[in-house]
Amino acid sequence: MQIIVRLDVMLARRKMRSRELAERIGITEPNLSLLKSGKVKGIRFETLAAICEALECQPGDLLEAVAEPES
Repeated sequence: MQIIVRLDVMLARRKMRSRELAERIGITEPNLSLLKSGKVKGIRFETLAAICEALECQPGDLLEAVAEPES
């Protein structure tokens, strides 16, 4: 099972730029960019909650579990 980060989709729906979100939740733009690209191993619940509050969404709107293709 793979977790896909859909933060870019939610940012587009809310018409918000990464810079604005980073400022609102108190993290750096490079760290937010890593999160958007899915290049992180984990996310703190505190950060996830702050993102959800700023974007007025639920964690399930940002993260999606996808089955890995069988070889």
